[in-house]
Amino acid sequence: MLAPPARAEQPKVAVFDFELLDTSLQGEMQGVRKDEQARLVHVTQQLRQALADSGKFQVLDIAPVATAAHDSNLQACGGCDVKLAEKLGADIAVTGLVQKVSNLIINMNIYLHDVHTGKPIAAMSADMRGNTDESWTRTMEWLIRNRMLAPNYGAAQAQ
Repeated sequence: MLAPPARAEQPKVAVFDFELLDTSLQGEMQGVRKDEQARLVHVTQQLRQALADSGKFQVLDIAPVATAAHDSNLQACGGCDVKLAEKLGADIAVTGLVQKVSNLIINMNIYLHDVHTGKPIAAMSADMRGNTDESWTRTMEWLIRNRMLAPNYGAAQAQ
């Protein structure tokens, strides 16, 4: 009897907490908003859960490097996301940035890097209108469905 071919191990993914770049006048005047901080946590969890539920990835716990990640600007730290993900044993580092221009104009971005080479795998972006729980959740749903887990795009390329 022939044994079935061994299934390749799922890529290990380190999904770092999303960051907010608030360039709005409101942000400059009023500072950090609790509702937006809660939305960052929510969309990060939403992405982690979707990747885990897809059965295509092993989502790693970032707790051992969370403090170092929070102390860094993962979008402009010269590859510290890859270094932190490497400490976790990840194959892919995933970072996210929500850029707020105003309460009406907001952009959500997801970036994937190959931990072994440090090279980008994919970048994806979606604009949203309105700064509500619903708009953030729907934008993340769209990015997951149409970019992150879409065949031949996003994380699907990393497999």
